[in-house]
Amino acid sequence: MDGTPQEARVCVLHERLSACARGRPNDELLARMLASRACDLGGLPPDLGLDPDGFRRMLDRNFAGADWPAPAGVGPAVDPNRQPERDDLRRLLLAHRARIDASERWVAEIVAAGCMGGNHLWQDLGLRSRGDLNDLMATNFPELAARNDRNMKWKKFLYKQLCEREGIHACRAPSCQVCIDYAQCFGPEE
Repeated sequence: MDGTPQEARVCVLHERLSACARGRPNDELLARMLASRACDLGGLPPDLGLDPDGFRRMLDRNFAGADWPAPAGVGPAVDPNRQPERDDLRRLLLAHRARIDASERWVAEIVAAGCMGGNHLWQDLGLRSRGDLNDLMATNFPELAARNDRNMKWKKFLYKQLCEREGIHACRAPSCQVCIDYAQCFGPEE
């Protein structure tokens, strides 16, 4: 944590949501993503990429009693030309979900929306670190997490999975050309 007022506000909002959590597998990470988005951190839209009904159901199920406003304002919009790509990512994630908790479906939608951002996936999701994203992937999509045995950046890894599924073996994630870490596709993200 960098100690900025914005990060302090994220912590307060995260604590408020965590106090209403029910101890389900994704509560902490969903609370962090919601709090980050409320503070305009990350690259997710205000509803985290969920439809309005799904957003409300997620809040009611995972954070019953939380005083959380409906998404407001304008966040990053998905380029309509990239919607098929987002749908492919969502299908990939859903096909590999752990099938332990209903929130995995929402997490798949949120991760697919995060992949539309231009930074590392953990940053676009509003998480604290790549370690949080590793936990999210291992909890929700354990088979995919196990396949990433070379510690590839998650966004690049997911796009590589899509390409390999289509028989394409020279595939780049869509934001590589603008990524400041272009030459470092493997290894730790700080």
